[in-house]
Amino acid sequence: MQNDVIVVGGSYAGMAAALQLIRARRTVMVIDAGLRRNRFASHSHGFLGQDGADPAEIAGSARAQLMAYPTLTWVDGRAEAAGGVKDAFAVTTTDGARHEGRRLLFAVGVTDQLPEIDGMAERWGRSIFHCPYCHGYELERGRIGVIATGPMSVHQAQLIPEWGEVTFFTNGALTLDDAARADLNSRGVTIEETPVRRIDGHADVLLADGRAYSFAGLFTAPRNAPATPIAGTLGCDIDETPFGTQIRTDTTKETTVPGAFACGDVARTPHSVSLAVADGAWAGAQLHRSLVF
Repeated sequence: MQNDVIVVGGSYAGMAAALQLIRARRTVMVIDAGLRRNRFASHSHGFLGQDGADPAEIAGSARAQLMAYPTLTWVDGRAEAAGGVKDAFAVTTTDGARHEGRRLLFAVGVTDQLPEIDGMAERWGRSIFHCPYCHGYELERGRIGVIATGPMSVHQAQLIPEWGEVTFFTNGALTLDDAARADLNSRGVTIEETPVRRIDGHADVLLADGRAYSFAGLFTAPRNAPATPIAGTLGCDIDETPFGTQIRTDTTKETTVPGAFACGDVARTPHSVSLAVADGAWAGAQLHRSLVF
């Protein structure tokens, strides 16, 4: 059976796109490996109507709503390869199954490439975050650490004093010029240039010289990359951005391969659940239009 659309990735953006399409009575297959980017977090904030909810429950409820539509097929598995052309695409999953669709949508999300600091990965999404709008309020204006990953981290250190008293760890990732240093000082940011050795406890930063700082929470800006190379292997152009790499799309969310679209974190910045859902809804509508006109 040929589906109208195959959606690769069934998290928030992919499901939002699928919802538009199945409500237009199109046949949609969602292929999902079950690895949501925010699976490490216990609460999702800043998403209207779901503020403070468990992100797994949000995703589970959304999937249940989609499954009520008869034209949706859900495949639990990983898409391994994609090929073909507009109106005749095929996606192969790791179990060897081959699925056909007139259009493709890549909503595969991204991986977070964290700084190589002992103790950081274990606390990611729990006491170390990337988005202050999602997690800053809960820190109760306490002490906050920002660990640099590159020049864009200066912007993060400038913004986060809105949520608490900030210490900025440059950690060898950048060299501050006089203007940036003066700006951070004017915002009350403490600048710490001694390298970070590891993260302990809840959010304790241990430095190479033996000193330690304790924080209510930490922020860092990891570089991102598509969670799977499947779009690139199909031939979609991948752009380098200040935040990492993402799939190139136009205003309709179509990639450089005709008939293949992309949405969510893998195709836009900045990232949040709200923005992913909005991007997915727009992509779903544009995919439908591409099937009609």
